[in-house]
Amino acid sequence: MIESPGRVRLTELSACAGCAAKVPASVLAAALRGLSLPDDPNVLVGIATSDDAGVYRISDELALVQTVDFFTPIVDDPFDFGRIAAANAISDVYAMGGTPRTALNIAAFPVESLGTEILARILAGGAAVAQAAGVAIVGGHTIKSDEPKYGMAVTGTIDPRRIVTNGGARPGDVLLLSKPLGTGILTTAHKRGLIDDADLAPAIEAMTTLNARAAAVMLAHGVHAATDITGFGLLGHGGEMARASGVALAFDAAAVPCFARVLELIARDVIPGGTRSNLDDHAAFSSYAPDVDAAHRVLLSDAQTSGGLLMAFAPDDARRALDGRMQATVVGEVLAGPAGTILVR
Repeated sequence: MIESPGRVRLTELSACAGCAAKVPASVLAAALRGLSLPDDPNVLVGIATSDDAGVYRISDELALVQTVDFFTPIVDDPFDFGRIAAANAISDVYAMGGTPRTALNIAAFPVESLGTEILARILAGGAAVAQAAGVAIVGGHTIKSDEPKYGMAVTGTIDPRRIVTNGGARPGDVLLLSKPLGTGILTTAHKRGLIDDADLAPAIEAMTTLNARAAAVMLAHGVHAATDITGFGLLGHGGEMARASGVALAFDAAAVPCFARVLELIARDVIPGGTRSNLDDHAAFSSYAPDVDAAHRVLLSDAQTSGGLLMAFAPDDARRALDGRMQATVVGEVLAGPAGTILVR
């Protein structure tokens, strides 16, 4: 039995870390192809548009927003792992414009070899973020597993007339991104011993920060579409927005914010497996201007965990949102097609 949680490096207990453990988008699409689902008119948002959460209408004034997210450790500290996983799961409700209400814990853990102290710290981290979000943890489910995994199934509420989907982007819209990219690169570098805790700290701070503020501001300023950036990277989730909206997106590579040292580490070939899978998938619908360097091409496909919101606004509304103290960066624009494609310039 392990005596102290401080002696365990959680990231060494799993092959993949955080949202980089997601099944590649192309593989998932193949698995879902032909899936027969019940036809229910109260399903307002389902799986067809690859949105962040499902929405089910209860009445003309009330709908439920439902999502689930869990993954293997992305950091070694159990409490931080719990915080990151909870913030990541709750973010899907914010991306839809909903208010998160309740959560169920989902945990898999090698209790026979590690005991319960580390698991308790993971759950405590999740509880701390849930409390900050005003989310009540009402139960959960735990199984034994050689690889630790943790996350939440989250339920929120929303007015059915005010749902924010990934399918409302319009040509001429401005694209805003609320968090820097590079969490996949930095956590991989830390796991390999190439950066220290101080280098990783800004990414942990971002991953444990709720997207509540960005969601509130986007709702106040008439956002047209939104999605949160997680395991499929900026181009992957941006591509989902483009397809659902019937538009094309253009990203300005130099404008996309990233954490310190990320581009340097990419140049040293510090690239997680999930990011490499993304690069392969994104090649089918993305094109690059000749002056976009290799490091930025990787950055825009980096598998993020608990990333920011990508939001499409009319230009005047985008300016008002930024003036309203939204911490976000203008990273591109929405174009009039070809639908589902992305240009990186």
